[in-house]
This record gives sequence, C-alpha cells and structure tokens, in this order.
Amino acid sequence: MNHDIVVIGGSFAGLSAAMQVARARRTVLVLDTNAPRNRYAAASHGFPGQDGRRPAEIGAALRADLAAYPTVAFASEAAVAARREWKGFVISLANAGEVTARRLVLAYGVRDTLPDVPGLAERWGTSVLHCPYCHGYELGGQPVGVLARNEMALHQAMLLPDWGPTTLFTQGAFEPTSEQRQALAARGARVEATPVTALIGASPALEAVQLADGRTIPLAGLFVAPQTEPSSDLARQLGCATKDGPTGPYLEVDAMQATTVAGVFAAGDLASPMPNATLAAAAGVLAGGAAHRSLVFDPDLALAA
Repeated sequence: MNHDIVVIGGSFAGLSAAMQVARARRTVLVLDTNAPRNRYAAASHGFPGQDGRRPAEIGAALRADLAAYPTVAFASEAAVAARREWKGFVISLANAGEVTARRLVLAYGVRDTLPDVPGLAERWGTSVLHCPYCHGYELGGQPVGVLARNEMALHQAMLLPDWGPTTLFTQGAFEPTSEQRQALAARGARVEATPVTALIGASPALEAVQLADGRTIPLAGLFVAPQTEPSSDLARQLGCATKDGPTGPYLEVDAMQATTVAGVFAAGDLASPMPNATLAAAAGVLAGGAAHRSLVFDPDLALAA
C-alpha cells in the first residue's frame, strides 16, 4: 500500500481526520480539488476559536499545521474511481495514475441545488443563506425571509424571528395548517402565499424580493434549504449505504464514522444531515481516529472477507 490512509476531501472534516492519522505517525494522503462547499461564504461563524474568519483562511491554517508532520502528503487531485482490493483500496486520479491505501476517509462533501429564482444564485452564501446559526447574527435584526421548498421551511420560519422580523414565502410548496399558522403568528412570523419571482438589490447584498403580483417586500436575508447530493459517486462505487436526509441523501455511518463498507470511514456534510463546520471537524476527528484504530485492531480480517 502507498499510504496507510487516504483522505478524499480537504476541508474541515478531511483535514481534521488527517491530523489524527498524522499524530499517530501513520502515512496519510489528502486528495482535494480546492472547491469546498463553504467557498461562497465570506466568514465562518459559530466555529470555536475561528469565529468570523474566512473559511479559506481556516483551511489554510489547518493545512499549515498538517504540513509540519512528516507522514502527511497533499495532492490537488480529483479521485474519479475507487475500488476495494484484498487488503485495501485503489483510488484512480483524474490526471491518470493510481494511489493505494489500507483505509479510506471520505470527506468530499455535497453539492447544492438552489431554487431557480432570478437573482438567487449570485447571492448564495452572502444574503441567501441556509443556516441562521452560521449567518443570522450578521443580518443585524433586519427583516428576513424563508423561501419554502417543502414543509421543512416551517422549522426555519419558527426559528428565524430570533434573528429578525420573518416572512415565510410558501411558494406553493406546502400549505401551513391552521395550527402551524397560529404557531408562526405566536412567534411574530407572517405567511406570504404569493410566490417570490426575483431578488432585488446590488448583488451580493439583498434589498427586497419581488412577488408575482408586483409587490416588493424588503429583506436583508433570504433563507432556503438547498437540495443536496454527494459531490462524487465514490461512495456508490464502493457500495456504501445511504440514508435519506431532509435535503438529500447522506452516507450511513456508525458512532465512530464507519460506513457500511469495512475500511471506509466518512465525515462532514457527506455523512450528516446537519451541515455545520464544528460538527464536520468533530466528525473528522472521530473518523481519523477510528480509521487508525482499525489498522491496529483489525489489520486484515474485515478487509479480507
């Protein structure tokens, strides 16, 4: 095997996993295409010790920390195929060539599909947002909206009044029950059935949304739950099982981030229904440590089965 462990994905989860392996003095290769999901966000918030820093700065600091360990290698390569062999795995790279590993940590994340509303995509990560805990405070208590794709928007609309006056735009995606409307009203959130047809303002900032009937409603931020899918099909190639999440499928893992395929671990948004920088890093710590321990306590048996 070329490496004890190959980590596919070099954002918070992958780098955190690699750190555990490096500190165990095992060889680890991090493959990364340098296109993390959080690249659209100006700052990361709620991440202990990193609040307000650009995600790219945090990633650069993590890579610099890892580079101090002699058993770590990095490659700006896309993994396009992965297969299991008797005692490990073979990973094919986009620019030709292969690397091998005794264990894999999948941390390549997910890609987002956004609603097709004019003006929305170019504001993603700045004034069109998915997580109030990550970005709501910076809106300064100004009016916010929730753009519904399904009934999950009700959950966001119930939370958001703590960050600003809230309007739930149902978009014809669902019709709140009378009980749900009462709960929203008790929180000070209003319901708007007329669809949003465009976002207004000097992008990437948001000033208002335009409705199908010509009205405009001032907003500083619009929250939406994107549809998600894995950003690579490597887990499918390996046979890893998935679960259905509120925005899309994610990999099934146990308490130590092991997938359903022996020797394959996963962390970050790829393996969680709750996208969050802190949770991703924590899951990476678990995955890296568990992958190392599997080399010690189960070096051959499971992989040879």
